[in-house]
Amino acid sequence: MASLEKCDPEVAAILAAEVKRQSETLELIASENHCSGAVMEAMGSVLTDKYAEGYPNRRYYCGNENADRVEQLCIDRAKALFNAEHANVQPHSGTSANLAVYMACLKPGDKIMGMSLAHGGHLSHGMRLNISGMVYQAASYGVDEKTEQLDMDQVRQAVLKEKPTLLVVGASAYPRKIDFAAFGAIAQEAGCLMMSDIAHIAGLVVGKVHPDPVPHSDFVTTTNHKTLRGPRGGIILCREKWAKAVDAAVFPGIQGGPLEHVIAGKAVAFYEAMQPPFRHYAQRILDNAQTLARELMAKGWRLVSGGTDNHLMLLDLRSRQPDLTGHLAADWLASTGIIANWNSIPFDPRPPMRASGLRFGSPAVTTRGMGADEMKLIAGWIDKILLSQGESKPIDEVRGAVLELCRSFPIPARDGECAFDCQIRE
Repeated sequence: MASLEKCDPEVAAILAAEVKRQSETLELIASENHCSGAVMEAMGSVLTDKYAEGYPNRRYYCGNENADRVEQLCIDRAKALFNAEHANVQPHSGTSANLAVYMACLKPGDKIMGMSLAHGGHLSHGMRLNISGMVYQAASYGVDEKTEQLDMDQVRQAVLKEKPTLLVVGASAYPRKIDFAAFGAIAQEAGCLMMSDIAHIAGLVVGKVHPDPVPHSDFVTTTNHKTLRGPRGGIILCREKWAKAVDAAVFPGIQGGPLEHVIAGKAVAFYEAMQPPFRHYAQRILDNAQTLARELMAKGWRLVSGGTDNHLMLLDLRSRQPDLTGHLAADWLASTGIIANWNSIPFDPRPPMRASGLRFGSPAVTTRGMGADEMKLIAGWIDKILLSQGESKPIDEVRGAVLELCRSFPIPARDGECAFDCQIRE
């Protein structure tokens, strides 16, 4: 950061502080990860200078021969990685990708039906204050009250009753595998299109530890920065029949010039995910999440649905601390260097900002090379802090232990290495 330190020491100091914060804390937010040095180098490249409205070989500006090459490479890698017929790699975010799909296949006022936000869905799946719930009619399905899991018979009945134009499948806080084949059969029976949003689980899908939505979906959207360990941004995969409509919806429909430096980072991340070690990494994400879940339950904490099949879990604070809110619990944990987020749980009697749950995820600590032993330590620290009533002594003790663990498992070197290496220690 020599140039930045000279040019703008204030921003340089903030970035240095963030490097220190990440290095000295345990990132358990399920939607966060640590991307490689190669991805960061691509994002910080000269491609940020280039305006490239349009698509490869169909630009509205000259001088795009290299932008064309990197974007086409990214498209080809996305298609190969997910075995998809078509890919658009320009969306700036997962929500942008979802909105582009809606624009491609729906008219304003058409009905979309996704998983209830209160049961683990996402705001871009029809939440009333989101544009998806303002432009389109929105209906929802949810989890069974007893099992806290999707009951596909209940989902089928709800979809057949609502008759949506587009069935949206996917979640941001659902700890179980999603049966995309069953959803696809329901969509066929209902005569509707289907979009699968796999923003959280994309890395698990390509790592072959979660069912694949592509064969069953008309559209698949994802972000790149969660389990896929790439840069922030989104992509759309679709069947060839929808390619032109999707491309037109992204540009000029909802976006102007694409971020070619970020697209370069996506291309690097897709290359990394295509390497054999990535499957091992995906399995370790799953193993670590399940170990953390078992340890928390062994200490008496109730987890939504009784565990996890993926990278995340939801802890019900009421099981041992009935009066403790998720917001306060997350603040206590953050003071020790354990970073998580409060989260509503299905049928939560509290409002979102005072939610009864905490959401934990394993991608970032897995990237640092942590395994079962470390998950057991972390579960013990979480338990200690949640029972501490916010007292300073246990917080200080855990903070010291967290720092020691972080120093033993530094974030993988960000020196531009292009080979995927999550530094897993056996």
